[in-house]
Amino acid sequence: MRVEQSFTVRRPPGEVFAFMTDPANLASWQPSKVAVEPLTDGPPRKGYRVRERTRIGLRQWDQVVEFTEFEPGRALSTHIVEGSMPVDGRWTFEPDAAGHTRVHFVAEGDLPGLMRLLEPLIKRAIARSFRRSHALLARNVEARP
Repeated sequence: MRVEQSFTVRRPPGEVFAFMTDPANLASWQPSKVAVEPLTDGPPRKGYRVRERTRIGLRQWDQVVEFTEFEPGRALSTHIVEGSMPVDGRWTFEPDAAGHTRVHFVAEGDLPGLMRLLEPLIKRAIARSFRRSHALLARNVEARP
């Protein structure tokens, strides 16, 4: 399964990247995240891990996510190390002529077992969820002083 999206944030790439990679900000742009616990000491970087608790409707689950690519202001990749939804993400950040950030996002992964039968529905739901999350991300970053 693969989902691609592009969007613009009216802030420089470094600001967008810093906001996204701060675990304290995750629930503000991905509201399905009800708890985020850093599992790695120190600042976010390649190899950094967090445990996320996600709630969608009545269903709730934990997953461990690792930053597998970490190039401030340029690229971020995440990998689900533990969890029931093995969909990894990659965001790239490019400045535009106005100094804003053009973000390109790709989520992909092989759904396990019976989830494969529901792939078209799951793909639409993931795309819709990330569209909302990316709109919140842009709004929250742009609202910062």
